[in-house]
Amino acid sequence: MDLRQPCAEKVLRLIEKGVQIPNPSTIDIGEDVSVDLVSGHGVRIYPGCRIYGEKTVISAGVQIGYEAPATIDNCQIGPKVELKGGFFNRSVFLRGSSMGLGAQVREACILEEEASGAHCVGLKQTILFPFVTLGSLINFCDCLMAGGTSRRNHSEVGSSYIHFNFTPDGDKTTPSIIGDVPRGVMLREPPIFLGGQGGMVGPLKIGFGDVVGAGSILRKDYPEENKLILGKAHAGGVWSFVPRAYGNLSHIVENNVSYLGSLVALGEWYRWVRKGFLEKEEFGPLIWEGLLDKISLAKKERVTRLKGLAEKAVLAASSRADGGRKTARIELSEHVHVVESLSLADGSGNGAAQYREEFLADFSRVAAGGADYITTVQALSAQARDKGVRWLQHVVSSFCGEVSEAMPLLRLFRK
Repeated sequence: MDLRQPCAEKVLRLIEKGVQIPNPSTIDIGEDVSVDLVSGHGVRIYPGCRIYGEKTVISAGVQIGYEAPATIDNCQIGPKVELKGGFFNRSVFLRGSSMGLGAQVREACILEEEASGAHCVGLKQTILFPFVTLGSLINFCDCLMAGGTSRRNHSEVGSSYIHFNFTPDGDKTTPSIIGDVPRGVMLREPPIFLGGQGGMVGPLKIGFGDVVGAGSILRKDYPEENKLILGKAHAGGVWSFVPRAYGNLSHIVENNVSYLGSLVALGEWYRWVRKGFLEKEEFGPLIWEGLLDKISLAKKERVTRLKGLAEKAVLAASSRADGGRKTARIELSEHVHVVESLSLADGSGNGAAQYREEFLADFSRVAAGGADYITTVQALSAQARDKGVRWLQHVVSSFCGEVSEAMPLLRLFRK
C-alpha cells in the first residue's frame, strides 16, 4: 500500500484548485487537513513544507516556505500572509502579517495586520497589534505589544532582544504589556521602541511612545509615556539566594491581573468590532473563531501560571515567618479562583455594555462606508475613539477592581 496516497490526493486537489506547488512530491499534507479550507487564489506552497491540523485555514495570497521549509499546524492564516520558514502552531495570522525563516511561533499567538518578524524569532502566548515589527534573533514570549499608527510609524523590537519569562523559582507569571489594549486598538498612539540586544524581566508594563536604549535590561515598570529609558547594569557581587521569597508578590499579581483584564477587553473588541469585517472575507468566520480561541488559550495559560505561583508561595510561607506577606500569600491561594471565574466572563458587566453600545453607534456609522478594518479604525473621530477607549478601559478596570476587592491584603492597584 502506498502510504503517501492520501497525501498525494490532497496535493493533487490543491493544485486543481489553483494552489501553486512547484515541487508537489516534497509536500506533506496531513490526513486531517481540509482541502476546502485552503484558498485556490494566489496561494503558493514552496518545497519541503508540511501542512497539518483539521483547523488549519489558508486564505488567498498566502505564501508558505519561500525562504526555508515551513510547518503549519492548526493555524488560521488570513489573506496575503507570508510565513517564510519555520514552525507555526495554533496561532492566528491576520492580513499582511509575516515571519522570516527560522521562526518558531507556538500556541496562542496572534499577529494582527502587517505585524512582522525577521529571521529566527521565537514567539509563544504573544499578541502583536497591527504594524508591530520584530527584528531578528528574538525571543518574545508572553507579551502583548501595541503602538504605532501605520506601517511607516510602527512599534519595533530590535534584534537580539529577549523577554525573560521564566524565573529561578520556575514561575511563568511573567506576562508583559507594552502599550495597552484600550488605546492600542485605536491605532493612534505613538510607537514604542525596544532597542536591540536588550531585554525585559517580566511581568512589566511599558508606556506608549517610550524609547528604550539598545542593550538595556528593564527590571521595573515604566508606565510613563514618551520617555527615553536607559537601563543600568547590576553591580557585581555575590549574595545569598532565598528561593521563593516573593518579596514583590503584589507587583507580580497586579501585572498578571492587568494582563488578564486586557485579554478580556481584547476578546470583547474581537466579538463586537472585528467580527463584521472578518465575516466579509473568505474563511473569515473561521479566522474570527480562531482569534477567540487564542484569547481563551491565553487566559487559561495566565490563570494556570497564577495558580501555580499561589500554591508555591503559600507552601514557602509555611516554612518561614513572613509577617504580613505570609497572610497575603494565603489570601492569594484562597482567592485565586476569583481571577479564573472573572476571566471566563464576557466583560459586559458593571456598565460596560452601555459604554460599548455608545461606541458601536458611532463606529457603525463609519463602518457603513465599506472600508477595511484598518482604514475604518483610522477614520474614527477623536470623540468616537474616546468612547471606545472608555468602554475597553472600563472592562479592564472592572476586572482589576473586582480582583482587588477579593484580595485586600495584597493591596493591588494602590499606587
